[in-house]
Amino acid sequence: MPVKRKPDSAKPSARGAAADNFIPFEQIQALIDLLEERGLEEFELEREGIRIRIKRRGVAAPPPVFESYAPAAGNSPAVEASMGAETAAEAEAREDLHVVKSPIVGTFYSAARPDAPPFVKLGDTVDVGQVLCIIEAMKLMNEIEADVAGEVVRIYVENAQPVEYGESLFALRPLKRK
Repeated sequence: MPVKRKPDSAKPSARGAAADNFIPFEQIQALIDLLEERGLEEFELEREGIRIRIKRRGVAAPPPVFESYAPAAGNSPAVEASMGAETAAEAEAREDLHVVKSPIVGTFYSAARPDAPPFVKLGDTVDVGQVLCIIEAMKLMNEIEADVAGEVVRIYVENAQPVEYGESLFALRPLKRK
């Protein structure tokens, strides 16, 4: 957790009043406690030229679940997801869902172009090999395809959001074979 503090012996910098401000340790500790209490994995705050980023490592916190691409009124989807009693992994196991995960680090795109409709929406039925999204990595557009046929029941990532290797992208309810 990087915290920038001005040494006592330092001369005033050319950056002005923003460089003279700092956030007291007690407030930072309160933020860390809040992250743990809410089960959040990462928090970033920038105020008056001071930036604090807190990231918990080794925590098996569930990823946020986005039921649509537009945030709901009130809480953000990430906050609503973090306040749920059941983790995403528990819900997926209970519902027998197949999770499509990112095979690479990059930027998630739900459509081929900004003005195009998304490849899939909640409730869509997809076939094996059908394109679900694109992940851009180093200016290369990588199509991510469904590896099972099923119904799209969860979309974990918002358009143009960065994703990590192994991060959940979609949850599919596999079609029952007769």
